[in-house]
Amino acid sequence: MNIDFLSSVDTICALSTPAGSGAIALIRLSGSQAVDFTSTIFKPKRTATLLEEIESHKATFGGIEHNGNLIDEVLVTVFRNPHSYTGEDVVEISCHGSVFIQQKILELLLSAGARLAEPGEFTMRAFMNGRFDLSQAEAVADLIASNSEASHRLAISQMRGGFSIKIGDLRAKLVDFASLIELELDFAEEDVEFADRTALFKLLETIKTEIESLKSSFSLGNVMKHGIPVAIAGKTNVGKSTLLNALLNEERAIVSEIPGTTRDAIEDTISIQGVTFRFIDTAGLRHTEDTIENIGIERTYEKMNQASVVLYVFDITTASEQEIDDAIAEIRVLLEDSEKQIIPIANKTDMLMESPHSFKKLVELDTLFISAKRNENINLITDRLLSSAHYGETGDQTIVYSLRHFDALTRAGQSIESIEKGFAENVPSDLIAIDIRQALHHLGTITGEVTSEELLGNIFGKFCIGK
Repeated sequence: MNIDFLSSVDTICALSTPAGSGAIALIRLSGSQAVDFTSTIFKPKRTATLLEEIESHKATFGGIEHNGNLIDEVLVTVFRNPHSYTGEDVVEISCHGSVFIQQKILELLLSAGARLAEPGEFTMRAFMNGRFDLSQAEAVADLIASNSEASHRLAISQMRGGFSIKIGDLRAKLVDFASLIELELDFAEEDVEFADRTALFKLLETIKTEIESLKSSFSLGNVMKHGIPVAIAGKTNVGKSTLLNALLNEERAIVSEIPGTTRDAIEDTISIQGVTFRFIDTAGLRHTEDTIENIGIERTYEKMNQASVVLYVFDITTASEQEIDDAIAEIRVLLEDSEKQIIPIANKTDMLMESPHSFKKLVELDTLFISAKRNENINLITDRLLSSAHYGETGDQTIVYSLRHFDALTRAGQSIESIEKGFAENVPSDLIAIDIRQALHHLGTITGEVTSEELLGNIFGKFCIGK
């Protein structure tokens, strides 16, 4: 990022609604001169009203003018520090959504002395002013990007500080631990132990267990945020692409009777009852001399390994019982996770003239019978997928969904293990204290007690401008 946030005292402005025309647009300013700069271009409808005297959190109607010409009639809302999003004086201008009006107001504010905000700079200032910690600030971006009930719930929980409380509790326990070790260092020459080693071992085990519990939630948090990946696999021409189109209710994949039409994975997402599923239509599985198609088949197995669920699609009119058994067994061998859920999908039921001989076996395999072409029984697939998603059972559990947080927890856990090893091997207290500080450092990077401009720039640089 280009701006030194840690020392910036400029008043910033930006469009906080999506770019382009719309009914309403919102322009936001933050900084000590936010009200002054707005006053130079805003004329309240009530002539006796001064923007500088407007009560906090009150909206005032008036006009934006330039050289005596009216640009637009707007609502201006003032938020006085520290009771604002950023903790500074904030002004929000609600204008009509004309691109010309938006740009003209921004130009006038820049001429008055404001500068354009960098991506995430408003939220960065909120963090720097103690409005919330770093993990809560990250949750703001996640909340904006949430596209399902599950990802929304995760972001809301983190933004409200549930995760921060957990990390704060872990750091507090470690600080108590560190204080006892540091006290021993002060009296090192007298060979005095202030810390009961048995009690310290129990405390370390408690901390390590809590860290492992948070880490173990990452797999669930990851799919809640990004969606459950579902691979659609099977031989060529069994209707995989038709099934993808039926699931998405749109013509996303090319459908053709020519074998090998799909040579690379096609992905798209859909939210079903608040749960996001990421469907992946893969290349048909068959033996071929076509180099490009073989690359696609290799990627099919990669996608199946990345997926949480595999929909194995076959043509009910031609597939034999042995062929289905062999295909599922082969997939099981190639999958890294032998317990991964594989759902057999018997497609093209509309072309059946009579019940297949393998019907009993297929029922035993919990096969779903569909016609992707006629969009029949597709709900059976979505119902089965929903039943495998246990989002509603998380209760008050704190769930980790950020890779950055997971990495910090992993490093903190490794430091805890080093402390335990040090005690077991009678390592001097000053060396153990180093590992304690490392554990505190890694936990501190999550909430922002420990930070750097590079880290902050990396996090807030991914925000949208205006937030």
